[in-house]
Amino acid sequence: MCIGSNNIMNKAVLLGFGCLGVIILGFILFGSAIAGGYNGLVRSSTAVDAAWAQVQTQYQRRADLIPNLVRTVEGAANFEKSTLTDVINARANATKVTIDPSKAPTDPEQLKQYEQAQNALSGTLGRLLAVSENYPQLRANNNFRDLQAQIEGTENRIAVARRDFNNAAQAYNAQVRSFPTVIYAGWFGFQPKPYFQSSAGAEAAPSVSFPSFSPSPSPK
Repeated sequence: MCIGSNNIMNKAVLLGFGCLGVIILGFILFGSAIAGGYNGLVRSSTAVDAAWAQVQTQYQRRADLIPNLVRTVEGAANFEKSTLTDVINARANATKVTIDPSKAPTDPEQLKQYEQAQNALSGTLGRLLAVSENYPQLRANNNFRDLQAQIEGTENRIAVARRDFNNAAQAYNAQVRSFPTVIYAGWFGFQPKPYFQSSAGAEAAPSVSFPSFSPSPSPK
């Protein structure tokens, strides 16, 4: 009887250890899965932040060019003051709407306000450069022509930066919402991020059609 009881106890102990081992192994595998998912979220979030920093850099570059553009345009005789004032006011409004350049926004409304302010500045710049076509002496100004080219180039870089940001944010959001990451992403503070929505498909930034200058004409 004692031998039989011992055998039963030994089997029970072995079974208990076996179950415990399975449980421990399960926790290890689960922990490894979470660690891998967490590291992936960190990499994706960092990529979004880096893309956002590029967006901010290009917008700031455009804002830095505008004062020189304004001073140059002010020198043109009888230039439309209302158009110039619109650019100045739009730049002031755009610089008031700020978001931390080192961290991508998480509030859709905040990004929407930022986007609207920047788009308004794009619109007024486009109108100013379109109006400049009516001023041959301004078109012949080398400084103005150089600024116009720099602004056009910056608008293109803004479009690329916004597209890259949207792509990074969409990839990150897909990861946050995927199973099993969606179970624990919120535990570590990983929340979906908004992206630019103004363009169809949200994959491209709005562009500004600036006039193309022909070779410098002689002032009339």
